[in-house]
Amino acid sequence: MDNNNAEPPSCPKSPLFMIGRDGRGNWVVQDQSGVRGGLFVDRAEALRYVRFENGNQPPTIVAVPGVLELDLNRKPVTAARFADDATRGRRAA
Repeated sequence: MDNNNAEPPSCPKSPLFMIGRDGRGNWVVQDQSGVRGGLFVDRAEALRYVRFENGNQPPTIVAVPGVLELDLNRKPVTAARFADDATRGRRAA
């Protein structure tokens, strides 16, 4: 069997997480799908949560300047829009 035309195995992409502070100063983590996240007392705990949620995969973390409010009820977004929103400093609503 000739495998010269076979596609290379696809590598699973690491989940994308946003990290920042909400309007009350709590640390917030939100994943790109909008189903995982939480509020944390400090940045170290927020980063520990991201590492735990990723298992053995290296996380992709976007630091959000400005306010990031936790919203686990929003509709999932694409990774490109998620990163674009984060880098523009938009509020997660």
